[in-house]
Amino acid sequence: MTTLRLGTRGSRLALAQAAIAANALRAAGAAEAVEIVPLRTRGDEISRRRPGAGWVASDGQFTSDLERRLAGGEIDAVVHSYKDLPTATDPWLVVAAVLERGDPADCLITVSGDGIAALPFGARIGTSSARRAAQLAALRPDLIAVPLRGNVESRIERVRAGDLDAVLLAAAGLERLGIDVSAGARLPLDSVLPAPAQAALAIQVRRDDASVLACVQGVDHAPTRVAVEAERSLLRAIGGGCLAPLGALGEVSGDQLRLRAAFEDADGTLRRAESHGTDHAAVIEAVAGALRAEAVPA
Repeated sequence: MTTLRLGTRGSRLALAQAAIAANALRAAGAAEAVEIVPLRTRGDEISRRRPGAGWVASDGQFTSDLERRLAGGEIDAVVHSYKDLPTATDPWLVVAAVLERGDPADCLITVSGDGIAALPFGARIGTSSARRAAQLAALRPDLIAVPLRGNVESRIERVRAGDLDAVLLAAAGLERLGIDVSAGARLPLDSVLPAPAQAALAIQVRRDDASVLACVQGVDHAPTRVAVEAERSLLRAIGGGCLAPLGALGEVSGDQLRLRAAFEDADGTLRRAESHGTDHAAVIEAVAGALRAEAVPA
């Protein structure tokens, strides 16, 4: 190809992630040039106007506009935060490549840089993620989750201004923006599991565009794809969308898949499960069954 048009959301973080994808495509010789095309989405616009989260979030709110522009031929490919993609995707589109995953952990951002144990009783924590709120409550039931939207910088500013005691943010996003965090800010994965496919970037193309598909497939990172697709398969198995209160982490070593998960059910009970093995479908089903209280994983 001469020029590959790579679509992305227009936020600072999205543009940083698009640059990562563009550099990977250039290094792999996917095209003579990669043009980053920023596009506005309805989700970004609503989030900008209502940073206090006074609106109802929906599955695919940050990706559907990008997919529509891709399907219409306005761009050749689009880069997504993979966690934002609905598990039921457009049949005319395909994820051609998943880039190597960043740090999947969540970070607790405070003014002091101290960890969760140092927060005062009843501290107000900014997050609109049901997954984060559920796992946070399991660690410290006294903490209060406060709905919060907006870009990374505006969320951190709410802490600096004293409106909130802390905010929960993804470590990968902070790193991609060049924002330093203290050593104690990262929450251990044994306590707080990430959203399915958190920290992974997906490059989506039209299924029938053979030339673009062939170019983009060269940057696929197989271990990351296996891990995050196991997490997304688990999400489908429990019947949830990308906003479901599910934390999941797949880890690949050779043919082995280890899958850990935490899920808050309709009664507000946080269930945890784990399984591993070389039969990946069986591992996913064992974890799904345990989360549904139907079976105990091997």
